[in-house]
Amino acid sequence: MTARRLPVYLLLDTSGSMRGEPIESVNIGLRAMMASLRQNPHALESVYLSIVTFDSLIKEVLPLTALKQLVLPDIVCPDSGATFLGEGLECICQKVDNEVRLSSQPDEGDWRPLLFIMTDGKPSDTLAYSEVLAEVKRRPFAKVIACAAGFKADATALKRLTDTVVSLDTMDSSTFSGFFQWVSATVSSSQSSSQVDNFDLPPPPAEINVVI
Repeated sequence: MTARRLPVYLLLDTSGSMRGEPIESVNIGLRAMMASLRQNPHALESVYLSIVTFDSLIKEVLPLTALKQLVLPDIVCPDSGATFLGEGLECICQKVDNEVRLSSQPDEGDWRPLLFIMTDGKPSDTLAYSEVLAEVKRRPFAKVIACAAGFKADATALKRLTDTVVSLDTMDSSTFSGFFQWVSATVSSSQSSSQVDNFDLPPPPAEINVVI
């Protein structure tokens, strides 16, 4: 029987406004997340991570890879670029369709995937974004968690995608590290839950505000 995987997808904004300290802080945060996840034996056995970035182009910077074999790439930004969040979500939907194994007897298939989205702005491709919302909801995500980073991020647009939206007031390394540590805790929480498809989110750290 094939071991059950927990696919975790990160969709990260690399538009021009993320250049400099914000994207460096994201890289620091990602490394903190990886260190935290690797201390969890359950995560080490089953978590598979994929990272897609979006600006004017959509890039799969990390294909779906087992946590224990994963080498974290450095996330980089162009000098300028739009925020094609709609196209980024389309890419994630295609990846889920191609990569997540559905249950079939006697194989239980994968755990329902998790999706984390982080943006410091609002979608430039408003029509594509509006059209992809229903597609995301049709995919078998256990949780979709969106992060509005910084004061220019549009939390209202993200609320159309998911009820679980958090915001970061600042975009420095300690704040992003706090966010990605919380991502790690969320992944671990889903791992330790006997009902992975319906688990409670861990309380976020002080730097993270839950958007009501």
